[in-house]
Amino acid sequence: MKNLWSPWRSEYIHAVTTSDATSTCFLCTAAQNQAQDDASALVVARRQHCFVIMNRFPYNAGHIMVVPYRHCPELSLLRDEELVALFHTVREAESVLQRAFQPHGINIGINIGSAAGAGVPGHLHVHLVPRWNGDVNFMPVLAEVKVISERLEETYARLHRAFAESATYLPHTSSYGA
Repeated sequence: MKNLWSPWRSEYIHAVTTSDATSTCFLCTAAQNQAQDDASALVVARRQHCFVIMNRFPYNAGHIMVVPYRHCPELSLLRDEELVALFHTVREAESVLQRAFQPHGINIGINIGSAAGAGVPGHLHVHLVPRWNGDVNFMPVLAEVKVISERLEETYARLHRAFAESATYLPHTSSYGA
């Protein structure tokens, strides 16, 4: 097994484990906005039971999260219609990322609980991170800097447009859509 040293990760873990549990969930705030200010919240798409939001601190350009509207900490607590809608939207998001960014691969993952790396342990969300061959370098290790090649505003416009067009590519989205 290879190990990668990332000293800034301990700062993140400390912040997560010592944060006030009663503080406002930014995902709930984005969910309740109901399209009034989606661009500033980085919400790129809304569906019946969930929404898609960009990660404000992305691992790569195009890093998005699919989030149920309901504040729920784990898959087992989602209602069936929420679970089905969540994964339909994950499938749609995968297709959107393929069209909008043409990545060589996509990481899709869920971190349940702080110990598993969940930054918002009380509000389940699914990460989708576009990946390209050679996109990992030593900048994060040596300089504690991740190079993202596109401004968040540009990524937002690209993703928002691609999700708006996604019903054309995925006819099944109308069964649970906007």
